[in-house]
Amino acid sequence: MSSTPLPGIGVRYDLTTREHRRLSVVAHRDGSRSFNAYRRDDPDECALSLKLTAGETDALIDALMPSHHSPNLLSTTDLGLVAERVELTSTSHWNGRVLGETRTRTETGVSIVAVLRRADAIPSPGPEFRLAGGDTLIVIGTREGVDSAAAILGRE
Repeated sequence: MSSTPLPGIGVRYDLTTREHRRLSVVAHRDGSRSFNAYRRDDPDECALSLKLTAGETDALIDALMPSHHSPNLLSTTDLGLVAERVELTSTSHWNGRVLGETRTRTETGVSIVAVLRRADAIPSPGPEFRLAGGDTLIVIGTREGVDSAAAILGRE
């Protein structure tokens, strides 16, 4: 599976099945998903496209992965919270600066709960954590807060 950031939209995930069928899912920033299946004889031509709400997406995930469902896991959407990945580009204004300089938590109320850097995960980064282009920040908060944080962190 590969992923491609779609600035202002979300992230597109692409998968080629063992039967050589191409599938893609666009995870929109509003929580909805677009699912696309492409023709086997022409992988550039879409054969099926579905737009799913956040609730429909959750139901589909439950149907596809029932063994991963645990009543002990926190469902953030039930609490009015969302969690998203926000990627810093190599040309980001924040590349080489410390997390506290972004004032993301102060300005938006969201929490950056982890930073993914190459093959490493840094949980609970503090304000002194130095950001780098290519970092993926795991952000949790309200929909509005996460959107505002993505705008701040997306600054070039």
